[in-house]
Amino acid sequence: MDILIFFVVLLVIILVHEFGHFIVAKKSGIRVDEFGFGFPPKLFGKKIGETEYTFNLLPIGGFVKIFGESPDKESISGPDSERSFVNKPKYIQAAVLAAGVMFNFLLACLIFITIYVVGAPYSTDNIPKGGVVENPHLTITGIETGAPAQLAGLNPGDVPLSLKSGGDILENPTDVGIQQFVAEHSQDEIIFAYRRGNTESFVSVIPIENEELGRPAIGIAMGEVGTLKLPFHRAILEGIKRTVILTGEVSLGLFELFKGLLSGNADFESVSGPVGIVNIVGDAAQIGIMSVMILTALISINLAIINLLPLPALDGGRLFFLLIEAITKKTIKPEIANAVNSIGFFLLLLLMAVVTYKDIVKLL
Repeated sequence: MDILIFFVVLLVIILVHEFGHFIVAKKSGIRVDEFGFGFPPKLFGKKIGETEYTFNLLPIGGFVKIFGESPDKESISGPDSERSFVNKPKYIQAAVLAAGVMFNFLLACLIFITIYVVGAPYSTDNIPKGGVVENPHLTITGIETGAPAQLAGLNPGDVPLSLKSGGDILENPTDVGIQQFVAEHSQDEIIFAYRRGNTESFVSVIPIENEELGRPAIGIAMGEVGTLKLPFHRAILEGIKRTVILTGEVSLGLFELFKGLLSGNADFESVSGPVGIVNIVGDAAQIGIMSVMILTALISINLAIINLLPLPALDGGRLFFLLIEAITKKTIKPEIANAVNSIGFFLLLLLMAVVTYKDIVKLL
């Protein structure tokens, strides 16, 4: 089931990205030869107008085949060359290339707007203007890395139900109550019962001394979390705000990663490929549909920012080529552009293989 949800999330994000390229190209008078759901080999397809819509065997996204995006003799000087991507003005080419990224940002924004209208998990602290948090209850909001709670398998979003140690039981716990109970049983095994989504379970934890807090702890942060609903106009503002904030945070994270790569100190522990994302999506699905939607928005923002990087084979790399051509007033030879993009694509596949390997090692 986790893999199925992962494929659905990936399919939505990539198809939205490709639809951005598709619709802007169409509206700009550029010929679009194919819109593919999944990746080849092709299972079947149907031609509507000049575009063939194909359904392919590998359900991991999609693609758009735009006439002249990879320049050749036909697209440069053939009979339909006036409708070729390569022969359109630079600003139209830039709009087509940037459209996929913009649609990913738009998807994230629409997801957050929907969540705020329908109702989203939200802390009772700092409630947005006009918002109402319904049914607030104590929730784990953070887990310290390497702490007993993380090693036991607790996750942010889990709802504490009770704590038991020996003959002592704490029912309907509060944050202060949990802290006191842990302090009183600092050397004992504690059975921590919790609810994750609609499933109730329990784990066993033994507190350790936390030097920073000056007391025994199991490494969780807690807060009152309920369901936040906003009026539609406020949901739009908060949706845009949340998208902008996450874009900044993801950009900073990627900057730190690439800075580490250049210095030889990159931390790949926080980087996940397809295998790792399957697990993350599975954890989100256990919490509920809203968590899956939030994760979808976050992955969409990640995809948008990564695609904007000025690297070969990415939209950002193609935009960088356009910028060079605009500045130099010279067209980069198609053979050179295609070769550089091919090399870039190979390096991206190599990076994906390394990250996937590390995902598998972490699982094992």
